[in-house]
Amino acid sequence: MSQTQDVEMTFFFQKGLYLNKTKAYETAIHSYEAALDLKPDYSDAWYNRGNALYHLKKYEEAIASYDQALDYQPGFPEAWNNRGNALDELFRYEEAIHSYDQATKFRQNYYWAWYNRGISLRNLGRYQEAVDSYDRAIEFKPDYHWAWYGRGLALRKLGQLEKVIASYDKAIEFKPDFEESWTNRGNALYHLGHIEAAIASYDKALELKPNTATLWYNKACCYAIQGELDLAFEHLERALEFNPREYREIAQANADFDPLRQDERFLSLLAARYPGEA
Repeated sequence: MSQTQDVEMTFFFQKGLYLNKTKAYETAIHSYEAALDLKPDYSDAWYNRGNALYHLKKYEEAIASYDQALDYQPGFPEAWNNRGNALDELFRYEEAIHSYDQATKFRQNYYWAWYNRGISLRNLGRYQEAVDSYDRAIEFKPDYHWAWYGRGLALRKLGQLEKVIASYDKAIEFKPDFEESWTNRGNALYHLGHIEAAIASYDKALELKPNTATLWYNKACCYAIQGELDLAFEHLERALEFNPREYREIAQANADFDPLRQDERFLSLLAARYPGEA
């Protein structure tokens, strides 16, 4: 390659990176392809082309681009990891795990690949293995709140509720505004019968996302269990305002509301029409 071609190749590659950052993915792909015309074995260009295709949800094409990068650079952990992400999007979880295994083979402390591997294992219902994978991610990045959160989700499937809460507590320690962790922490506390603590957790989540029907509904369930009927009605009404179709049906079948069923307010709430309903 001549010096002029090398300059051109670098220009097209850098332009592609800039376009990726601005989310102009189609144009970025053209830039990477221009770089590849000049240097077909340019693994970084194949890799970043794959990233642009991934963002466009063209997962099969992204995998093919990552494969090209790996043909030229087999020990490219980022390419293996992102290839795994594309396979996971296609529900090809076993293949995704193999890709993540390759990523961690070439970079043992690659916490992101360990985390993504945990997601694929969880999607396969292999919850203990998922926990182990999240633990490896946490080993290499102890403050990685997403790994703590994923660990909590997997432990929930194993019925280990005390450990679930401990995992969400760690996620919240590192990201106090993590609404999903506050919500799921509340759910675990609810299932353990720690109703006051569950309400407090839902309150923290509502501070972050006040228009979330699920949170209002969950608090209504808690208040119904406690016999706080006025608060139960108040919170159920808010849930129905945000999502009447779903929560009307769920409330009708939920035993938590048995103490309310003969109350005219309960029947009126379920019969009412809410904004947005035809």
